[in-house]
Amino acid sequence: MSERSDRPVILLTNDDGVQARGLQVLRTAVAALGRVIVVAPTREQSASSHSITIDRPLRHVQHEPDVHSIDGTPADCIYLALFERRFLPRRPDVVLSGINHGPNIGTSVFYSGTVAGAREAAMRGIPAIAFSAYADDDFKGVGDLVTQFTGRFLQAARIPGAALLLNVNFPKGTPLGVRVTRVGRQIYEESVIPRHDPGGREYFWIGGRVTEGAECEGTDAHAISLGYASVTPLALEATNPEHWVVAGEVAGSQNGA
Repeated sequence: MSERSDRPVILLTNDDGVQARGLQVLRTAVAALGRVIVVAPTREQSASSHSITIDRPLRHVQHEPDVHSIDGTPADCIYLALFERRFLPRRPDVVLSGINHGPNIGTSVFYSGTVAGAREAAMRGIPAIAFSAYADDDFKGVGDLVTQFTGRFLQAARIPGAALLLNVNFPKGTPLGVRVTRVGRQIYEESVIPRHDPGGREYFWIGGRVTEGAECEGTDAHAISLGYASVTPLALEATNPEHWVVAGEVAGSQNGA
């Protein structure tokens, strides 16, 4: 990563695969803002969360200049892009993940490969945004907002010692506006469906649709339900200081604090 330029370097990934419509819309939306480089999964990696591949080699295909695919997860893609010299001319100014085919609101942020792609960059100190949208309208009107958000993000003040990580969701249709939100909570069906393949071997489908959404005022789910785009800042700090007392009780007399 030795080449220098005043143009921003914008790294893109997603979890729907390198050929996904949402990624194409994202690439077009930010093309004028800098040099755009795509390193995305070969095929869909939805709900891959922040997994990385350590039990097999990863295969790479270059589809055209600055467009690459990796047969791994979104986190794999960002890791390789950052630490294998062939992909980037220098450290990217921003990483964008998406546009996901479907929203990533509430507790979905823990399962989402789209969010994980952005989080992998933020963990390395690179500002990142995860974009998700209802895809039933072919992302109409989303591209312009992505351009605006990314342009402002590139100019936004940086907080020393903290990487910016935003989760952006677009509602169905043209957004009525934009709201800054917090992560809400969604309840999914706890469903397991056992079936048998033609050879008689049992297999399972797990998970189900959303059965309950905590659409409380100020949450991403509430904003989306009202037709607004949501912009949610996500944290990388995993320690919960509210549970220090319980942790101390578990540690008992061996607690060295």
